[in-house]
Amino acid sequence: MNPLFLFLLLFVGVPLVELYFLIEVGSRIGALPTIGLTIFTALLGGVLVRMQGLSTAMRVGESLNRGEVPAIEMLEGALLLVAGLMLLLPGFITDALGFLLLVPPLRRGLVLWFLRHSGTLRPGGPPPGAPSSGRPQPRVLEGEYRKEDDAG
Repeated sequence: MNPLFLFLLLFVGVPLVELYFLIEVGSRIGALPTIGLTIFTALLGGVLVRMQGLSTAMRVGESLNRGEVPAIEMLEGALLLVAGLMLLLPGFITDALGFLLLVPPLRRGLVLWFLRHSGTLRPGGPPPGAPSSGRPQPRVLEGEYRKEDDAG
């Protein structure tokens, strides 16, 4: 699928679907409760994104202090940014997706899935940011030897 078409579809389609659901919810519970619920989810999402963002930043710092590359933590931070943007957009579908990205096991699973499918993480290899010994491995030379006596 053409990336420009996909972007256009998301740019036009998501707001239309959100508008439809806002109208449906508003017709069932009323306009003011719908507006209040939309504002509440944005505020709650902002608080949760901030808390989890600070936690992720602390994990990044710990990884850097250990001399590791915090690749997974950085990608989780990027997903937290996406979650925050989704929660700030008015609408229930983007809020639901944003709240799903705030669940740490789901976010970690999405990051690992992305790394596996992008070719960055290969099965059996350590994930990016995994601890390493920090020492170079010794070079092993295969061969046989025989000890000879000096005396004779």
